[in-house]
Amino acid sequence: MPTITKALLTSIEQLAYEAGEAIMQVYHREFDVELKADHSPLTEADKAAHIIIMRGLQTLTPEVPILSEEDTQHFSGPSAEGFYWLVDPLDGTKEFIKRNDEFTVNIALIFKGKPVLGVVVAPALKLTYLAAEGLGAFKAGVDGKWQKIQVSSSPLEGQPWRVLGSRSHADARMSRWLEALGDYQLQPMGSSLKSCLIAEGKADVYPRFGPTSLWDTGAAQVIVEQAGGRVVTFENLPLSYATPDLVLNPDFVVWGM
Repeated sequence: MPTITKALLTSIEQLAYEAGEAIMQVYHREFDVELKADHSPLTEADKAAHIIIMRGLQTLTPEVPILSEEDTQHFSGPSAEGFYWLVDPLDGTKEFIKRNDEFTVNIALIFKGKPVLGVVVAPALKLTYLAAEGLGAFKAGVDGKWQKIQVSSSPLEGQPWRVLGSRSHADARMSRWLEALGDYQLQPMGSSLKSCLIAEGKADVYPRFGPTSLWDTGAAQVIVEQAGGRVVTFENLPLSYATPDLVLNPDFVVWGM
């Protein structure tokens, strides 16, 4: 079974890079868009990244099952020890189609219902966020060097909350929640980048009402938690990945404190 090490985190980072490069090859030319059964969009970039990640993980840790957004039917559940990989080959397909650069590759390792290692690569922005239990949380730019990151804690007195919201999903409950929060500035953004910005201290909170799946949140959750933040339900319980056959998350909030 996998051991959480810097070497493993580096290997997953490289795999996510390779998937990101395949995505960018499609991004820079014309491409077709299909609709899946749930009416969410699918492109050849999603498929290409999925194939690269699946092959890479199967080579790296052949004993660990893989749950990918693009292949849920072949996932038979966690290993006997409680491990599985959780993959979103292209998070933010709508942002990819709009060509606004706010899309990511998400790879997380789950152990006994908890994400313990995660990598988020934003290939168009040339940014990487990565973390693992016992190692901390990091950001890497074009030079590839890991810089430790941490959340910023709550705003200073008199300062507004820096709130991130989904660019593609609006909700009336969000408006009511923000009214109760107090003075705030709202910045829309796509994909798991919202959680990553909180992890590096560039925003304070991201409330999410409406549907998300396990693969949307797993990798970013490790990064937020290792940077000192929280990803919790509105009942203040951590998001759980213990029952992966139920792929939908409850409503949740990411706190940088």
